[in-house]
Amino acid sequence: MTAPRRIIGIVGWKNSGKTRMVAALVAELTGRGWKVSTVKHAHHAFDIDKPGADSWQHRQAGAGEVAIVSGRRWALMHENAQDESEPSLEEIVGKLSPCDIVLVEGYKRGDHDKIEIRRAESENATPLAPDDTHIVALVGDADETGSLPVFPADAIPDIADFIERHTGLRSGETT
Repeated sequence: MTAPRRIIGIVGWKNSGKTRMVAALVAELTGRGWKVSTVKHAHHAFDIDKPGADSWQHRQAGAGEVAIVSGRRWALMHENAQDESEPSLEEIVGKLSPCDIVLVEGYKRGDHDKIEIRRAESENATPLAPDDTHIVALVGDADETGSLPVFPADAIPDIADFIERHTGLRSGETT
């Protein structure tokens, strides 16, 4: 049996800086020698393919899955059938290659540990942490009066240190 994956989420309201934070943490953690994978949840229809491309034409013709493969990278696009629900985070993480940690952007209502990004000027400044026991730290400029650790948004090394301690990366083995 394989060991459970180390997973930590980055959550917050739209335009709070989640993508910027995930990218900065990936750079910091990989710079420390960790193998990092990411999962990004989209709340809307999205397409990574370009209309007219060969793979797009395959999908338009009805292919349920299309793999694009080159010597540098590969991608697999899966079309959910009408009666097929969105896969769970656990299902998606299970499809990833071995890594030291998975950073998840989104899945704000998931039951994995998460760091909440807060910005006072966000569209919705309603804090998530008071109603979510899976939020383990806060990042941003909004006030916090609770017992969670709080980091400024530019404290990437400190946030990465926290992630290493919280997930057990620092004491764990690399894959």
